[in-house]
Amino acid sequence: MYLYLGGDLAIEDRSIIGVFDLDNTSWSHLTRGYLSQAEKAGSIKTAADDIPRSFVVCADKTIVLTQPTAATLARRLNIQEKSNVRI
Repeated sequence: MYLYLGGDLAIEDRSIIGVFDLDNTSWSHLTRGYLSQAEKAGSIKTAADDIPRSFVVCADKTIVLTQPTAATLARRLNIQEKSNVRI
């Protein structure tokens, strides 16, 4: 199954390592450092037209900044697992 992240980007749900809320995680210097290193390495993709609210870490070491909240993305994943509905 695929998870729609916004814009024209959808990723396979098997490749998701984690979904994180930017407001709750970006206060940590470790998260800011991680995101900064990923940006320097060119590993960050943006699926948000506006200010991103969450980020998704993928198995291929890419990070996707998204507009939907982490809770919304988690609900989408949960719906897919329970009913095999593609979103």
